[in-house]
Amino acid sequence: MAMTSLHLKPPICTGTRSCKLYDPEGREYLDLYSGIAVNSLGHGDPDWIRVVTEQAHTLTHVSNAFYSIPQVELAKPPVACSFADRVFFSNSGTEANEAAIKFARKFQRYSFPDKKEPATEFISFTNSFHGRTMGAVALTSKEHYRSPFEPVMPGVTFLEYGNIDAAGKLIQSGKIAAVFVEPIQGEGGVHSATKEFLQSLRGACDDSGSLLVFDEVQCSLGRTGYLWAHEAYGVVPDIMTLAKPLAGGLPIGAALVTEKVAASIKHGEHGSTFAGGPLICAAGLAVLDKISKPEFLLSVSNKGQYFKELLTRKLGANPHVKEVRGFGLIVGVELDVSASTLVDACRNSGLLIITAGKGNVLRLVPPLIISKPELEHAADVLLECLPVLDASD
Repeated sequence: MAMTSLHLKPPICTGTRSCKLYDPEGREYLDLYSGIAVNSLGHGDPDWIRVVTEQAHTLTHVSNAFYSIPQVELAKPPVACSFADRVFFSNSGTEANEAAIKFARKFQRYSFPDKKEPATEFISFTNSFHGRTMGAVALTSKEHYRSPFEPVMPGVTFLEYGNIDAAGKLIQSGKIAAVFVEPIQGEGGVHSATKEFLQSLRGACDDSGSLLVFDEVQCSLGRTGYLWAHEAYGVVPDIMTLAKPLAGGLPIGAALVTEKVAASIKHGEHGSTFAGGPLICAAGLAVLDKISKPEFLLSVSNKGQYFKELLTRKLGANPHVKEVRGFGLIVGVELDVSASTLVDACRNSGLLIITAGKGNVLRLVPPLIISKPELEHAADVLLECLPVLDASD
């Protein structure tokens, strides 16, 4: 698929938050792609720009032998309003998952020193996506992400997403260092876990000493209408990984851990030159300050429900549309054919969307600030472009 060059149409600091992008010819696009669920505050948020500019004038980078004030301040809110006691910052979601892999293995050696063979293996699930580095890609279910680079990290078993019995049996084997699961799968096709499934994983991990890791890189930080996606299920992990929207488009990741996990990691056993830098963390504070407000989260929940109902009403009668599903403003439209021609047609009509699953799911992840009229326009463009799918039969 040919890519379109996009840029922000100046001026960007007008005081209005934008869900629009413009190409070099000035053509306007409504962005339901959000840089793959990154730009939660849209493009050119004035408060974000102000904070980043001020921090750039103050301090951009300092050795990780030191703390910086923005780094400490960014760690406080997640600890205050989640299960976690400590935060490790990284540069991306895949790095956050790499950290979680290392933390899980070290935790097993530290916590069970008398065990002849500490647990070193992992469970992941069908349709999962955890990243592209050698550890994270080993946890990613799609074979075409792994096969060009094999052998990847050994010791990973893929189970059916939602299969309580299979997961419980393998966790109880004593070989599993950690279970990695996305409460809502984005790349995999916008599939939501059930409460019973996550509860069963929590119980089995508690019984066996395995760690439960929630990968919320795409589904967290307000995307579902909750600050953390797992809040909707009433189940908490031992480690949670974050990234995409946290710094508003600047590179960041984070692994949130309990004290029992943090206690197993010695100073210097894991680190990163650029992670947790003051500029990035200042940007993260600007984002977190906005998206964590209850009224903001409620608006996401309301708009998400409205959008799903709108899409169901407008698109549901089309024979190619199998299901409209999602949680908040992470919405999937499953088709019975490849979605690529529809993605192209929408782009040509000024709407940016992305696929998921096996390429047959439209993944709609707009900026969380999107308005209802913009959602209505997006639904209208999708409806107008749907006929291109007839050629895919």
